[in-house]
Amino acid sequence: MPTYQYVCNDCGQPLEVVQKFSDDALTICPACEGQLRKVFSAVGIVFKGSGFYRTDNRSSSSTGTSTTTPAKPAESTPAPAAAATPAPAAASS
Repeated sequence: MPTYQYVCNDCGQPLEVVQKFSDDALTICPACEGQLRKVFSAVGIVFKGSGFYRTDNRSSSSTGTSTTTPAKPAESTPAPAAAATPAPAAASS
């Protein structure tokens, strides 16, 4: 359940409350019975796991800028020809 922050407009008392999404917002200050307002603040985001950083999917020798020349295409060698084998003779009855 999320934690909501409120501040009283009358006494300035800060208040943090754990509420369900379906719960109504608080409107009355528990300290002075004044009017509460909801406080919105920046949300902290935490990326867990691999793949979020620049260095995660790179080799240790890579520095981020490419200074090497492109690799030559691999030379293809022809496959050896299959040896021709004589077909078996059909048996006659």
